[in-house]
Amino acid sequence: MTSVRTLALLLVLAAPLPAAAAPPRNLDTMVETLRKSVGAAGVSIAIVEGEKTTVSRGWGVRKLGDPTPVDAATIFQTGSTGKAMTAAALAVLVDDGKIGWDDPVIRHMPWFRMYDAWVTREMTIRDLLVHRSGLGLGQGDLMFVPRTNLTRKQTVERVAFLKPRTSFRSSYAYDNVLYSVAGQLVEEVSGKRWEDFIRERVLRPGGMLDATSDSEERFSHANRSFPHARLSGVLRGLGPQQLLDERDELGRTAAPAGGLALSANDMAAWLHIQLAQGALPDGKRLFSAAQAREMWKPVTPMPVSNLPDSLKLAQPTYQSYALGWQVQDYRGHRMISHGGGVFGSITRVVMLPDQKVGFAIMLNSEDSGMLLGLTYALVDHYLGLPDNGWIAKWESWYQARLAGGKNALAATQAKAVKVGPSLDLARYAGRYRDAWYGDVVVTPAADGLSIDFTSTPRMKARLRHWQYDSFIADFDDKAIEKPYVTFALDSDGKVTGVTMKPVNPISDFSWDYQDLDLRPVVETK
Repeated sequence: MTSVRTLALLLVLAAPLPAAAAPPRNLDTMVETLRKSVGAAGVSIAIVEGEKTTVSRGWGVRKLGDPTPVDAATIFQTGSTGKAMTAAALAVLVDDGKIGWDDPVIRHMPWFRMYDAWVTREMTIRDLLVHRSGLGLGQGDLMFVPRTNLTRKQTVERVAFLKPRTSFRSSYAYDNVLYSVAGQLVEEVSGKRWEDFIRERVLRPGGMLDATSDSEERFSHANRSFPHARLSGVLRGLGPQQLLDERDELGRTAAPAGGLALSANDMAAWLHIQLAQGALPDGKRLFSAAQAREMWKPVTPMPVSNLPDSLKLAQPTYQSYALGWQVQDYRGHRMISHGGGVFGSITRVVMLPDQKVGFAIMLNSEDSGMLLGLTYALVDHYLGLPDNGWIAKWESWYQARLAGGKNALAATQAKAVKVGPSLDLARYAGRYRDAWYGDVVVTPAADGLSIDFTSTPRMKARLRHWQYDSFIADFDDKAIEKPYVTFALDSDGKVTGVTMKPVNPISDFSWDYQDLDLRPVVETK
């Protein structure tokens, strides 16, 4: 029989480890030293421990060339971490009795269609949020990346033309476009734009007073960070840091997937709400405890990526996607998290619920190694684990990834066969249409051919011959990833279609050129 003393010891060992009593003593020096060594413009961090906010502050500058510092009220674009807030907006509607998580989408949006009629009938509100629809990774993102002429409703209508890659609910593949559908559903049910509903029912009641939900509001916010990236090398991520055009963001169409901007103060308020299961400091609730449990409940199993030996401790044994959150284990502990990125800004939100700790790190640059290094250094601190050198290890991993992409690109270039093109350039000209994206127009130009992605403002390029009947689109805007543009010909030398794929072998998945199936448009008089 187990002794009382042994049983007591086992209970102590089984209990969640308490969080460290305070942030790392060297946090300020650690962040500022890393920021300068990496060359990041600005950083903002919020840390919540129990019922207290122990850190809410910034380092660096809001904009290169401007000495104005980042502070606790500086808003950063937070990308896909906003998916959890779209889920929270839907949770509010569930609490209001307006919807249920497992309601068919067409019960509330009768006009909504997926490619397959059966999937249209079976698709639920929960399905919109958990990446198991059958769509491919990032499929359809080119409708709003890097910007768009389309309204949200037009984008949702075009989802009907996205041909699935797998069967419904059979596997995980991250998407953004179905969060646009979720945002449209909020509007259809509430009668208010997603931007207004989330501001009035989630952000402001939750104490997120700096946060913005649309571009116009963000642009008018004086204390905002500006996006930065490295674009002067052979692929994105190499070269010195430079300021981006802040108009290059998801905008209104995909805002429910990643269009919020928050300050460190806002993130602290959001973390308090999450750790308190929807409760607010005044005793009221943003959403019920029942909905809080629903949003953290694992739904879709996610594949576990195999990390190199230096990062093995960060590799989970399981991970699943919930409603706007990723749920996984980390060295035997439960972790709820989500990353986010828009052009020129990246974010990570992490919670250790059993330790009652949460933190958010926001950068106005794309330095992923720095973001991940800080993330795991803080996680280990709050689990009481010894320093594992995460900052150096993740930065090394990131630089190795960039080097691998550079080498792969060089190998592809070395294998190019400088034959062709098969036709006079004027014969490639024409209007080509993809059912979900819209029209792409190729026209003769003084120096060859030009291409215009008509659904995307300012997305025009010169076509430079690559090999055979393939060209490379050289955009004036260096922030746009270049695609290979390949023309298919029939036996008579007539163009029958155009396909594309990114030139950069490690480009962001949202540049889903490979999903385009462009066909010639027969002009009628």
